[in-house]
Amino acid sequence: MGTDRNPGARTAPDTDTDATATATADTDAARPGLIGRALPRVHDARMLRGHGRYADDLGGGTALHAAVVRSPVPHGRVTRFDGRAAREEGGATLVIGPDEIARHADPLPTVWRLPGQHQRDIEVATRTVRYVGQPLGLVVAASRAAAEDAAERVELSIDPLPPVVGVDAALAPGAPLLYPEAGTNVAGEVRFGDPAEEIERAMAAAPHVVTRELAVQRVNAASMEPRGLLAEWIPHTERLTVWSSTQVPHPVRYGLAAALRLRMDQIQVLVPDLGGAFGSKTTLYVDEALVCLAAKLLGRRVAWTEDRTEALTATYQGRGQTATARLALDLDGRFLALGAWVRGDLGAFSTQGGSGPFQITGQSLEGPYRLPLAGATVTCVHTNATPTGAYRGYGMQESCWIRERLIAEAARELGLDADELRLRNLIAAEEMPYTVRTHMTYDTGDYPATYRAAASAAAAAPREREGRVRRGVATVPSVEITGYGPTKLLELTGLEASGWESGRIRVNQDGTVTVFAGAVSMGQGIETTLAQIVADRLGVPMDLVAVRLGDTETTPHSEYSSQASRSLVLSGSALLRAGERLRGRMDALAAAFLETTPEDVRLEGLTFRAAKTDRTATWREIAQRGWLGWGRPEHDRIQLEETVDFDPPDVTFAHAAHAAAVAVDLDTGAVTVEGYWAVHDSGVLVNPLIAEGQTAGAVAQGLGLALLEEAAYDPVTARPLATSFREYVLPAPPDVPDIRVSHTETPTPHNPGGFKGLGEGGTLPPAAAVANAVADAVPEIAARLDRTPLTPYRVWTLLRDAGLADAGLADEGRQEAGERS
Repeated sequence: MGTDRNPGARTAPDTDTDATATATADTDAARPGLIGRALPRVHDARMLRGHGRYADDLGGGTALHAAVVRSPVPHGRVTRFDGRAAREEGGATLVIGPDEIARHADPLPTVWRLPGQHQRDIEVATRTVRYVGQPLGLVVAASRAAAEDAAERVELSIDPLPPVVGVDAALAPGAPLLYPEAGTNVAGEVRFGDPAEEIERAMAAAPHVVTRELAVQRVNAASMEPRGLLAEWIPHTERLTVWSSTQVPHPVRYGLAAALRLRMDQIQVLVPDLGGAFGSKTTLYVDEALVCLAAKLLGRRVAWTEDRTEALTATYQGRGQTATARLALDLDGRFLALGAWVRGDLGAFSTQGGSGPFQITGQSLEGPYRLPLAGATVTCVHTNATPTGAYRGYGMQESCWIRERLIAEAARELGLDADELRLRNLIAAEEMPYTVRTHMTYDTGDYPATYRAAASAAAAAPREREGRVRRGVATVPSVEITGYGPTKLLELTGLEASGWESGRIRVNQDGTVTVFAGAVSMGQGIETTLAQIVADRLGVPMDLVAVRLGDTETTPHSEYSSQASRSLVLSGSALLRAGERLRGRMDALAAAFLETTPEDVRLEGLTFRAAKTDRTATWREIAQRGWLGWGRPEHDRIQLEETVDFDPPDVTFAHAAHAAAVAVDLDTGAVTVEGYWAVHDSGVLVNPLIAEGQTAGAVAQGLGLALLEEAAYDPVTARPLATSFREYVLPAPPDVPDIRVSHTETPTPHNPGGFKGLGEGGTLPPAAAVANAVADAVPEIAARLDRTPLTPYRVWTLLRDAGLADAGLADEGRQEAGERS
């Protein structure tokens, strides 16, 4: 698929299908260097042969098993927790409830708090429950089944309190309070961008203002592997070893040290193979801390893996916000001001990352557009629902939804072409770097060219406004904050975390290369791209390089590890510099042995050659001499190892434009995505094959949010309504069309490789692109396309209200027609 490029921009191969990607990989094998080559992932062979080892595979029959005792009610006070029957009749080895937990454990610390936030930590021992599924205790027995059976024998009494569901209900006068001592359900509030009064004045004077209430539902990460861990306490060494399905081993160690009253050097956290995460595994959970506490109390190995119901109701959820948003335009369609009041649903309490997703919504509201005024007030609210946390593309997906629905409605109301309206207001390449009203500075990119490429790719898709099946097309641009984040930025925002990354490379005595990084592999192929960078900079084949990740004893400290589209940007940059330094040292050692200068040395395959004398030495020989200490300058280091700490000067900004073509069945309300095109710019691509996979997978996840997925709650009882995959519907092959992906490359100046992240970018535009395409197909319902997911029943209801549905079909039958068996 062709695209318009930035002048001088580097272009990655277009990859439309898996077959094309494979062909690209074969072609790229002949290219010099390893950065930019579409190579298969290094761990694929092992995984495809079934040799993966996940947290639930560990234990080897020697571990005890844990079951979590959870609250069956959304709000109340625990008056009784009695585990005697579980021990005496159920054969439990250990039963701990709120009182015993309080004797042995402290709260978990939070790191990202709102101004004025009263909740500073997370209770591990609690007698006030605030959501269905909240951990209250733990039972340990010889097997998982025995532990679950024994947990049912725990006698639990809870005095109910009135629950509250949804942010608007929680903000209503007289609403039940989750924290009565605070006097409000508001956890805190923050303002981004221009003052509200300035935006109000601009709105009042504008010729045209579009106002909408726009909502994004709660969703579950629903990774293939749910959360799980194996914890072992060895009393005679007083050491805790934890194998955890986490994205962030170092923060898990820090949280466990705080909760279990241990020194950090008493704890080792290791990450085995990780079967997906999507942000849900970026924190230490209370139930995970309880499993580790049980291991410490017993001096044994204790294993736990959540079942799917727990994963859908107790694992922190994503999204969940409502916004009142307005866009002001002049008569020529120039944007004058953009403002929003964002209400974020924190759920029962603020998690470690807490309000971060909602704050990012306010901070990223402007997207790729030029706006004289823009700002958002973000209010975060407690409700009796599972706490929310990180979820792929958090905040940025929601801001894209707000912004792009407003723009589509403005074009419709003004009678303007939506593509032309966007292009008129997109920031141009020559304006880069560009600082938006929320004080973020975009580094590089040609937003209009990327938009035109996506719109052009979808131009042939049919538009049909007649008949019982309507068809429409829409294109949506987005900006992704990546490479998060510079430590100075985190300090400035009061986020108690470090944003730097460290990379360490060792050339071993046998010439093999071992790489250590703080990133974690969770299916995104990071070990492959890091190996490519190191092999490229050392000048050696990739099969000489082994990448070690996810071990707090050996891998560099990393607070954020693999999240926020940062693994390659930061770890890759650190390793690129470390590789350059280590190659320089190898050249110097080879030059000393070959009696020449480093500038005269060439590495040909795995042989160093002196150009002037034609003398040679193998890579392995030089590595052996290095570790013997032979041939080095008198005061030089001996170990062939280099470590580089990389703290970026600023975040990087990837961008994209997606186009969707949809069909809307007026008889069932079903929306079918018939075509999808994604054009992304993520700076220099290390591996285009992996980049395509990441983008396509993210788009599929975005389509799930757009059309299918919802972690819904009963509005009266606050009980979760989606407790299995029967109720929580994920995208299946018929729901995901052939996703055509292409990339352009505008390198960033903020790191030595010119890298930008891409892990989350594909999730940002799909909901807005699909909704706008539905509006294009059926403009009669456009004004009411204000929330996701666009399920068949929800769309049919809008069609019915607009007089477009067949009145002969009953609501019940129509809903059934839209469901997938």
